[in-house]
Amino acid sequence: MALVIQNVRLAHRIYRLTVQGSYSARMGQFFMLRCWDAYPVLSRPISIHNLTEDSVSFLYRVHGTGTWLLSALQAGDKIQLEGPFGQGFPEPQGRTALVGGGIGAAPLLLAAKEIPESSVYLGYTGVPFAVNGFHEISRNVTVKSGGTIVDAVDPSRYDTIFACGPVAMMYSLAQKAEGTNAKLYVSIEKRMGCGIGACNSCTLTSAGSSRKVCTDGPVFPAKEVNWNDLHRL
Repeated sequence: MALVIQNVRLAHRIYRLTVQGSYSARMGQFFMLRCWDAYPVLSRPISIHNLTEDSVSFLYRVHGTGTWLLSALQAGDKIQLEGPFGQGFPEPQGRTALVGGGIGAAPLLLAAKEIPESSVYLGYTGVPFAVNGFHEISRNVTVKSGGTIVDAVDPSRYDTIFACGPVAMMYSLAQKAEGTNAKLYVSIEKRMGCGIGACNSCTLTSAGSSRKVCTDGPVFPAKEVNWNDLHRL
């Protein structure tokens, strides 16, 4: 068990949870979180937002019972963390862009810390949240409220693009990147049971075969993703 340092409400249903401890993880990986005993049965997979020498942070949206219970945590409360899990983002090559839509900004802050020269694009349907951390790291941050952040991204300017957000946003970006030299990697969110590949609850089709988001992902090359499969999520 670990101790909660802080659990701050940033916007409607959006929270940033900071937990005490020294953790080693890669950008794009996730932990399984729980602060309850029997119900809900499943822990909640939450991507790593930030890491320091003595803490790990998670940016999350309240969507159901599990995240509602997480949102009630206060400093000093105990929480169970398992992980880190997943493959995360690969090492970037050349000019790099980070593209996040809404809560999809969550795994990109750690990526921005590891690639401070990257260009950051953040899109929101309403009031932007959690943008200050990006401004502290990168000199090139574009924030857009309303519309789609994809309109602001020119894939031909980059060699590597990391993206996380709504399926429609990532699909649109994948289409825009076609015919360019940019290698696009997308972080996919799907309901998980165990986080270690044992329960097969997070399977999807990638590169023509069945893959598991928890162990093979959550990051996949966009060109290998079956978008029709994802649109049904």
